[in-house]
Amino acid sequence: MLGAMLATASRVLGALFLVTLSSCATLRNALTFEKPQIDLQEIHVTSLGLSGGTMDLVFDVYNPNDYRLRSTRLEVGLELAGTDFGQALIDKPLDLSPVNHSQVVMPVRFTWAGVGAAAKSLLQAQELPYGLTGAVLLDTPIGEKRVELKSSGKVPLKKLLR
Repeated sequence: MLGAMLATASRVLGALFLVTLSSCATLRNALTFEKPQIDLQEIHVTSLGLSGGTMDLVFDVYNPNDYRLRSTRLEVGLELAGTDFGQALIDKPLDLSPVNHSQVVMPVRFTWAGVGAAAKSLLQAQELPYGLTGAVLLDTPIGEKRVELKSSGKVPLKKLLR
């Protein structure tokens, strides 16, 4: 009887030790969180109409953390050549592998009013300046976290004319 109680107590203590150990790893991961980096790689115009069109924004998203991140929502505002081109949203789960790059494609609608300044820039340069602002909602080891995103750069003209 005493032997059975000791065996049960030993199993319970072992289980508690494993839970504590995994909690420490979760806490360590949460404390070493680095925000993902996002860069616009390409723009693919997918349709054109009388009032505007749609395009796919192809992003490179880098997760610098040693653990997988899962996003529940990604939203960005796009500016091309100093002109607001609209908002893009992905509200389905995205998995970002640890210490890895992931390609994310976001559709965005635009109006011809926004294309005017960008078209002028296209005629004057070999690349188009862009700016991104937005946020990503991430499931982290200690709960949901909203991470603000900001990126800017230039997209080569050849990528726009594919």
